[in-house]
Amino acid sequence: MESLERRLRSEVERRRTFAIISHPDAGKTTLTEKLLLFGGALREAGAVRAQRASRHATSDWLELEKQRGISVSSSVMHFDWSPSPERMGTLPMRYRVNILDTPGHKDFSEDTYRTVMAADSAVMLIDAAKGVEAQTRKLFEVCRLRHIPIFTFVNKLDRHGRDPLDLMGEIEEVLGIDAVPVNWPLGAGSEFRGIYDRIGAKSLYFSGGKHGTQRVEQREVAGPPEAAAVRDALALLDGAGAVFSAEAVRAQRQTPMFFGSALTNFGVLPFLERFLELAPYPGPRESSAGLVDPVKDGFSGFVFKIQANMDPDHRDRVAFLRICSGRFERGASATLARTGKLVRLANSTLLMGQGREEVEEAFAGDVVGLFDPGVFRIGDTLAEKPGLAYAGIPTFSPEHFRRVEVAGVERRKALAKGLEQLAQEGAVQIFTEPGAGTAAPILGVVGPLQFDVLVARLASEYGVELRLAPLPFMIARWVHGAFDPDVLRYSGTLKLVDDRDGKAVLLAESAWHVERALARHPEIVLSETSDPQLR
Repeated sequence: MESLERRLRSEVERRRTFAIISHPDAGKTTLTEKLLLFGGALREAGAVRAQRASRHATSDWLELEKQRGISVSSSVMHFDWSPSPERMGTLPMRYRVNILDTPGHKDFSEDTYRTVMAADSAVMLIDAAKGVEAQTRKLFEVCRLRHIPIFTFVNKLDRHGRDPLDLMGEIEEVLGIDAVPVNWPLGAGSEFRGIYDRIGAKSLYFSGGKHGTQRVEQREVAGPPEAAAVRDALALLDGAGAVFSAEAVRAQRQTPMFFGSALTNFGVLPFLERFLELAPYPGPRESSAGLVDPVKDGFSGFVFKIQANMDPDHRDRVAFLRICSGRFERGASATLARTGKLVRLANSTLLMGQGREEVEEAFAGDVVGLFDPGVFRIGDTLAEKPGLAYAGIPTFSPEHFRRVEVAGVERRKALAKGLEQLAQEGAVQIFTEPGAGTAAPILGVVGPLQFDVLVARLASEYGVELRLAPLPFMIARWVHGAFDPDVLRYSGTLKLVDDRDGKAVLLAESAWHVERALARHPEIVLSETSDPQLR
């Protein structure tokens, strides 16, 4: 028993599971590819450039992602990494790195929220020329709500951008967190030639990054460079007491700051090495049964994503399970908390973008893909111990609505099956009018680009040409408690519908119409999510 616990602890402590978040076009997918390149998971990185690019990013596997050069779905990748010899010491002999790549586009923020819940830390990517952008702020707040430590990588140093001290100040002022540079850039734009490692007290000079597809040569020099501007900046940081604190990072009072260029690879390897050294390994998680220890407690985990048709040849469904504690064993059984039934964990795989490989065992921090015959839902808990459940993942209020023009669809069974599967993924929400059945369903999404994805996937995966008619509604609110549905049913600016679980939902054209309805009927209780506790 002691040897098993020792092995579990060793496996947990070598794992680093993190999400990468950013505003669109900050270089998130490119950085992900370069981390995989340095980790040995790729021989050549396919930077997201244009529609005619000959290669596509490993993390971008949906056809629409390849066509448009954007990430519209979260994906999971992993690799093993050995520290450099001088850093072996007390560090794990070999890290298991799990990267959760999130959609950068704001229209897919709900998918990003679900993915962040599965991470132990986050890397916040910032464009050196643009600083903290709108989507960065929103995603930062999501991480803060989830109490996730945040590390910052300032990207695109191969172009002339803003002064690093200005970027530090903006992060602190806009996000309300201390930014502490772990390294400092040596030059910028065409003159960007390296970084100074503040912890290791050494200068690192780079050369040879050909369009970012090959590794770079790295030369080390003890101490800071002779450049007066760099020495002055470092003296200013030292004088201000900008020192890394693991405790402050865990408490979200501090974000370690790195500089580099994902496109040319400059600064990526030093970031990877230092980040893995500083980032937290999986820790305890709150549950209905109290705090769950990743080592001492039995197997448990939760489903944060469901994806259908990852393999076009088999049209299967995969549930993404984040393991939180204990040891996952292929073929073992666990209790599905929502139903109380035992589920056999067969057909389990480790995911790598669209690819997958069979896995016999996994540990806290890992993400395992489970074949889903239709029994899992997003937010489900699987646990060795009955009665244990992690907090569910709420369904958020959509802001854009379309009605399906069923009359123009020839393959109606395929349409119903496709919509149901995509709804189970969380890609769309389906609403029906009471008494209307499935005759003319209403679809709701957080961002309008999700409709484009929906139409494209129904066409490519189910052979259905979907026609949608716009609706004027902009708000959805779940209705709780006892109320008379007739007081809401006959308004021209409000519509009472049911969600997939039969819960009453109020659609409104504006917040003013919602406030007016509440003023007239104070007995009505509304919430922005399907969970009344998260009003």
